Amino acid sequence: MKFLFASDSFKGSLTSEQTIELLTKAANEVFPGCKCIGVPVADGGEGTVNAAISAAGGRIVTAKAHDPLMNEISASYGIIDGNKAVIEMAAASGLPLVPEKLRNPLNTTTFGTGELILDALERGCRDISVAIGGSATNEVGMGCMRALGVRFLGSGGRELYGFGRELADVSVIDTSGLDSRLKECSITVMCDVRNPLCGKNGATHTFAKQKGASAEMIDILENGVRSLRDVISSQFGVDCDTIAGAGAAGGLGAALSVFAGGKMQSGIETVLQLIDFDNKLKGVDLVITGEGCTDSQSICGKVMMGVGTHAMAQGIPCIGLSGSLGNGAEKIMNFGISSLQCIVDRPMTLEYAMENAEQLYYAAAVRMFRTINAGTQITNPLLHQL
Repeated sequence: MKFLFASDSFKGSLTSEQTIELLTKAANEVFPGCKCIGVPVADGGEGTVNAAISAAGGRIVTAKAHDPLMNEISASYGIIDGNKAVIEMAAASGLPLVPEKLRNPLNTTTFGTGELILDALERGCRDISVAIGGSATNEVGMGCMRALGVRFLGSGGRELYGFGRELADVSVIDTSGLDSRLKECSITVMCDVRNPLCGKNGATHTFAKQKGASAEMIDILENGVRSLRDVISSQFGVDCDTIAGAGAAGGLGAALSVFAGGKMQSGIETVLQLIDFDNKLKGVDLVITGEGCTDSQSICGKVMMGVGTHAMAQGIPCIGLSGSLGNGAEKIMNFGISSLQCIVDRPMTLEYAMENAEQLYYAAAVRMFRTINAGTQITNPLLHQL
């Protein structure tokens, strides 16, 4: 029996690597001598760099950058094969970097993400993937582009810094200083939302509140985003509202697309390509995947959807072992997941489940493998009549 384990992390309790260890232990308890392959995965959010480096090889590098409030920090990203950089924008521009009492997207910038891209260019990388989840920003990537040489000018030619509060001040965008090495690059924007830049489903109205914006701030930001959208349209002939995912990360998706030639791609698909997942499926009898909570959002480019779809394409059954099952969880069954299992075995609080996730996960894994073992022993009485 050959198993492949590819589960997302259970946020706040289990890493992808831990699920592999626990599944391997449980599988060998029920199927002594079985072959187990573990592949850490992520969908473009937290853990993407570690998953890619762990599965595909490579190294973690550290660079000086600035956080969303422009404080100097050290931030890390991954390099694979010397030429491929995998960057999580959250490493330099993520919401957790901003103290809760200071969260205000009028005052945050993606400048640090641009610095990480610049560092990757300096190290010779020309294939750059940027995961744009978890941002603290809503400034249409002005800061990121400024770090890469673009100048955003206000009245009288005054150069702007790239904060959300400056969006409506932009009258001219000067790209003459954009780092020329970007023309040699393949830029992949790992994005699992398709929100436009503006409007009720856009960057501001959908995401700014969770970044600390009040109703008044949301109005200011939306007006600013619309203003910058119009400047981009006038100067470059691009309507950012027609770019699916332009509203991701407060509009960073739009900036990377317009100014750096970035191509939007599903985060999980990018990760599966980076780790050569399809090749790892060869000869596998069963795949086990999972996530913290499986619900209706799981079919929106999450790990289980990607893993299940790829397993199904090769005719390999796939089981999901998750922390909990929410509304719409059954929809994932249309994407290569043959069965759903849950680690919760009795009524309990979320706090208890997270604190005891390792024990609960292992016990559930053993139960799951015992069920699989029972299935392999079932014989069809009709076969004996042939």
